[in-house]
Amino acid sequence: MAEFSYLVAFTAGLLSFLSPCVLPLVPSYIGFLTGLSLDEMKSRRRIAFTHAVLFVLGFTLVFMLLGATATALGRTLVVHKVWLQRIGGVLIILFGLVCLGVIRFGALLQDKRVHLQDKPLGFLGSVLVGMAFAAGWTPCIGPILGGILGMASASETFGRGMLLLGAYSAGLAVPFLIAAWAVDRFIGWFQKFRPYLPWVMRVSGVLLIFVGILLLTGQFTRLAGWLQGFTPTGLLERL
Repeated sequence: MAEFSYLVAFTAGLLSFLSPCVLPLVPSYIGFLTGLSLDEMKSRRRIAFTHAVLFVLGFTLVFMLLGATATALGRTLVVHKVWLQRIGGVLIILFGLVCLGVIRFGALLQDKRVHLQDKPLGFLGSVLVGMAFAAGWTPCIGPILGGILGMASASETFGRGMLLLGAYSAGLAVPFLIAAWAVDRFIGWFQKFRPYLPWVMRVSGVLLIFVGILLLTGQFTRLAGWLQGFTPTGLLERL
């Protein structure tokens, strides 16, 4: 079950990166973090990459703490585990419908990012900006992140809840780091990908609704157990 949950969380992080609220702003984020122009970033890739790593560290710390908090809430209500999973499933389905634009929920559609005029303290500032980014509630990341936090609330241990948000952060972080290392190529790729941005939210919505239905019906564990048989560990056990 754990491996399947982490895969879902990583995919959700990747979709968050590709969302219309994040992807177009990536070059601006990188420029803000480094204080370099596009031409300067091409010749100083290591500096840009280092700032990107620290930025990723900042938002990962906050997301993993959110995962631990969600798990703590879930463990407090462990006696109602079945109902907790069902309620979580309903909430995740609602988040999916928000992504699809079927329903509109004001709290998830308001941009509450922390806006920093000047990035402070050099490399440490990149960590702080990453934490500020995670603390924000952007229109696109909100529903997707909310769905993963719903899954974390059903986790059995704090470690799993934090790792689940760590997997989500990795999905968001890996393409960001690639973009920071090769920002010139990323801009060229983005121009080609731009027409498909609306489909990212649709795919996100479908994924969340699918996971929500599995949790609501109690089939999530069964499907995860079946998929476990196709992992390297599961295949070795068959031999």
